[in-house]
Amino acid sequence: MLIKSLLKTENTIHSTTEIRQWIEERNRDVKVNVERVPFSALEKWYLDEDGSLRHASGKFFSIQGIHVETDYETRPSWNQPIINQPEVGYLGILTKEFDGVLYFLLQAKIEPGNVNCVQLSPTLQATKSNYSRVHQGKSPLYLEYFVNAKPEQIVLDQLQSEQGARFLRKRNRNIIIKVEEDVPELEDFRWVTLGQIKEFIRHDNMVNMDTRTVLSGLNISDYLSPLDNLSAMSEAGKLLLTSAKTNYSYYSISEHLSWLTNLKAKFDLVVTPFALNKMHEWQIHEDEISRQDGKFFKIIGVRVTIANREVASWCQPLVQPMQQGICAYIVMKIHGIYHFLVQAKMECGNFDVLELAPTVQCLTGKVPDKNESRPFYYDLVMNANKDQILYDTLQSEEGGRFYKEQNRNMIVEVGDEFPISVPERYTWMTLEQIYQFLRFNNYLNIQSRSLIAALNYLH
Repeated sequence: MLIKSLLKTENTIHSTTEIRQWIEERNRDVKVNVERVPFSALEKWYLDEDGSLRHASGKFFSIQGIHVETDYETRPSWNQPIINQPEVGYLGILTKEFDGVLYFLLQAKIEPGNVNCVQLSPTLQATKSNYSRVHQGKSPLYLEYFVNAKPEQIVLDQLQSEQGARFLRKRNRNIIIKVEEDVPELEDFRWVTLGQIKEFIRHDNMVNMDTRTVLSGLNISDYLSPLDNLSAMSEAGKLLLTSAKTNYSYYSISEHLSWLTNLKAKFDLVVTPFALNKMHEWQIHEDEISRQDGKFFKIIGVRVTIANREVASWCQPLVQPMQQGICAYIVMKIHGIYHFLVQAKMECGNFDVLELAPTVQCLTGKVPDKNESRPFYYDLVMNANKDQILYDTLQSEEGGRFYKEQNRNMIVEVGDEFPISVPERYTWMTLEQIYQFLRFNNYLNIQSRSLIAALNYLH
């Protein structure tokens, strides 16, 4: 069923054109207003004695200060604000079989920080404060299917991390369940195939981060049978499928685990609370918390009105980036099998020091000029020829916490001229090995998962 869903982009319940038109209609019809306001006007939020931004209920999330010390790379210590949201939220997708094809129920969801208002989101996207109704609003739609899910209904169930540079040890429950009973298709929801979703991910800012992270855990090769007709796949798609099912790899899983364990033991990461109003590099103004040099990001306050949400109007802080980012995988065929160049990357909010990240992951504004040290492989990715680029789109980060943040997502193929020998924090993994790590919590970071979800077998 999943392979059929991957291969089916036509004669679906809703055509791809209809889904596009539906998104445009929701953008026109749903009233949205996001107004920037000073912190003093953030209803139910307050600045405490150390400069932290907190909700009056003590729930949802807070913006707090931390001090970071590490021997990873060249910057030994710094202070920064970070989102502290200790709750584990739901990112859930309902699936159901129609005429032998698996369909996914996605939502046209508007988040206050979205670049383009409506994006295709999971069936259920809710923090614990949301679904426990701390806001005294409506209960999230379809919540009961996930709360009451039976073990035999569960297709995927994982705890996965969010952005380690912005969240302090934040995780969400990524879950996909399959139902047999009839499920109402409400106004802001549509049934779509996996093939349609993969098509939408090829376009800028259509599929939100939460949908991408949930779908990244689906190893297509797990559902492959000898009877499947793969003629609709491109040659690159068939090779990707082979890479997700092969027994060949340049390094074994045991070697990867030893490599990662050694790096985690080698590098220290110490994160401690630090008052925001005592940070010399950061300043608290009446309407933003920002760095004096204008780098990285800033914290702003907004008043939001979105007509079709559980609560129609509310206030909250958002993190606004100061530069666009780049997240890119370099891939290379080694003995005819695609291998991905993965890095072990430390971010201050990580649970366990290092997570597996794309080859290149950085803010473009953070990259120094050519006379200084630059991230490994940055220039290669940014200067890649058109025929090397397998994937290249702008993808949004989570609009419920980030204001109009988007990163350039790329997959770049290199040839035999590229050296197999790589720096200490990098390694070559097959797609099958990446999926093995994805079966468990907190190995691949969210930027890496977003790119894995974008792999398209039809183009």
